[in-house]
Amino acid sequence: MPMKKSTIASKWVDPDDAPHLDREWFQKAEIREGDRLIRPARAIGRPKKASPKEAVSIRLDADVLAHFRATGPGWRSRINEALRKAAGLAS
Repeated sequence: MPMKKSTIASKWVDPDDAPHLDREWFQKAEIREGDRLIRPARAIGRPKKASPKEAVSIRLDADVLAHFRATGPGWRSRINEALRKAAGLAS
């Protein structure tokens, strides 16, 4: 029986056309050990800030906390700004 000719074009690529794998490529590459991811190919999460905020635990009077919470979303930032102003660091 005669065989049908394939209508699909060949997807062969010449290995000499492969990109050069330099030091930068390997520094950006994903590293795996079996199925376990050791280092992702890109950073995960948000970019790091130049001066990130630090999480602390602070005890405030209930009426002070109620005042800032009553101002709505962003009350923590407003407390931070009030503390910056009191410390003479307001920008």
